[in-house]
Amino acid sequence: MPYKKSVMTSLSSSFDDDQYQDHILQGVSRTFALTIPQLPESLRRVIGNAYLLCRITDTIEDDSALTAEQTRQLSHMFSEVVCGNVPAENFAQKLYPLLSEHTIPAEHDLIKNTPAVIRITHSFNPTQRNALERCVRIMAQGMSDYQETESLEGLKDLSAMNQYCYYVAGVVGEMLTELFCDYSAEINSQKPILMKLSVSFGQGLQMTNILKDIWDDRKRGACWLPQDIFLKNGFDLADLQPGIVDTKFQAGLAELLGVAKGHLQDALIYTSLIPQQEKGIRRFCLWAIGMAILTLNKINKHRDFSGGTQVKISRRSVRATIVTTSLFASHDWILKLLLSSRPAIFLKWLCIRKLILETKEIINNLSYVLQFISWRIHLRRNTPIRYYGIIVNGATGFTLSVTGNSKTNANKIFPD
Repeated sequence: MPYKKSVMTSLSSSFDDDQYQDHILQGVSRTFALTIPQLPESLRRVIGNAYLLCRITDTIEDDSALTAEQTRQLSHMFSEVVCGNVPAENFAQKLYPLLSEHTIPAEHDLIKNTPAVIRITHSFNPTQRNALERCVRIMAQGMSDYQETESLEGLKDLSAMNQYCYYVAGVVGEMLTELFCDYSAEINSQKPILMKLSVSFGQGLQMTNILKDIWDDRKRGACWLPQDIFLKNGFDLADLQPGIVDTKFQAGLAELLGVAKGHLQDALIYTSLIPQQEKGIRRFCLWAIGMAILTLNKINKHRDFSGGTQVKISRRSVRATIVTTSLFASHDWILKLLLSSRPAIFLKWLCIRKLILETKEIINNLSYVLQFISWRIHLRRNTPIRYYGIIVNGATGFTLSVTGNSKTNANKIFPD
């Protein structure tokens, strides 16, 4: 649904803060608008708010109309807003007029309504506030530092890429873990290992985005690929052009795909440490992991891609991920298979299996309905009842059968 700036502004002015937060989430991220409702109710509000804080930070960094100095000043100012040291109104009034048309209308509206978001932020308990404040502070500082070194030559090495991923996503993983631990004493008992894995979790997701967005980033003058990985394979990132077919570049790309997949394996371990009864938190994590895996697989099959849309996973794949992870969120052995060598085939198999089971259930229910109707007719007319049954045959399909002398059969199903 397209968003118009004037429409969204009028909408937000009539909403209370919580209604506005729910509304704007759908405008700035359809994915998170879908995943956040899966969380336990007591986590939805704080994590929805946390996402918007990160989105505001990201908007400052992404708007190409801002100079490096403006980006640094506004990023620091927003950190102070989150901590309660600067009025949110002052920040919104300063940034909003500077935003360019490259920033989407929903983000324009979000910036203008920063005070509504911050009022919710300041309503959380001290542990939650500390987690949010730390995340925004580290992210804002790190992203400003990297923007100043942004170029088409790429980052110096894999270590620099790891650090960038930490500022953009790893710190978010740490924040989410702090919030999960505050929510559950059982999760908190696993905090030391979860905190370590959370950084890897975030890096796996961010590396997926970097690899998917190689060409879109280059259009705006940025490259987040590590030079050392490609130089080792005999390719200079300065020579990178859309549509390039170079085995040396593709070899470097393959190496990074392997690194990203390793981080997603850590993400799966992280998810398996969440108690099995916390299916909502598991789904929240698994949907992101599943879609990242499918994206990496698509990039691997099309290493010569020249645009993000060519490796974007289909809506059908997204639905398959949602269905399968919802079905098996508490089954760790099945979750491990999601990172098998053929996860896409596995996902399709699970969806087909679910469809067959649901179809059988519908057919069985229909059978009981027909039996009940026949039984009611028998009672009214006092005539011999005919029993309708449906036989499910895996080889030939479904067959409707009619059998006689059903007084006994009816009593079995509907005893007096």
